[in-house]
Amino acid sequence: MAQEDHKIIVEPKKKVKPNLPKMFKVLVLNDDFTPMEFVVDVIMKVFTKTEDEATRIMLKIHTEGMAICGIYPYEIAETKMNQVLKLAKEAQHPLQSIIEKI
Repeated sequence: MAQEDHKIIVEPKKKVKPNLPKMFKVLVLNDDFTPMEFVVDVIMKVFTKTEDEATRIMLKIHTEGMAICGIYPYEIAETKMNQVLKLAKEAQHPLQSIIEKI
């Protein structure tokens, strides 16, 4: 019986990229009526920022018209936006928040 050469061919492993969720920015928009202190409080409550961080974000909202308060997967971003809107409505302020895909 003849001896046969057997070769094993191993294909290189393909790199699998993890299926990461799409991310969204939560923005708070400026208006001329909502008190700055209220905006700071909302940012601290909803986005768990320190008072200094929340104040910096509020000033950016005030001077630039809007600011990013956080970046999250869609469901979390939507929840954060709705929390901002609910707190503003309860306090009878016109503060607005939106989400944008990154």
